[in-house]
Amino acid sequence: MTAAFPVRCRRAGCVNSLPQGLAGEQLCLDHFLDEAFLRTDETLERARQGETLDPDDLEWLLSDALAIVKNLEEGAGDPNPEQRDRMLELLLILANLHEYIAHHSVRLMRPA
Repeated sequence: MTAAFPVRCRRAGCVNSLPQGLAGEQLCLDHFLDEAFLRTDETLERARQGETLDPDDLEWLLSDALAIVKNLEEGAGDPNPEQRDRMLELLLILANLHEYIAHHSVRLMRPA
């Protein structure tokens, strides 16, 4: 996708390099997307079940979206179609989650 750091993904057995936008995560794009999909699915399920959501979790999802946009931008000249499709799908799911929270009575935990 883009020039990567010589650092490898922190997942055991993964030899993929890190894109610049995910250096802080220490995950390759594929593993980052796997984790971001999982976080998003879990949060959406909790919202649908009427559970209280942690604002820190929502902030984490926002940072996921920003990392995705940054990776899309960095890889615009040499996109991997499968990764690009996964990033766009995740952005759509995150947008739907945001809309769901905005239009339903989802409770957020308030700091004590």
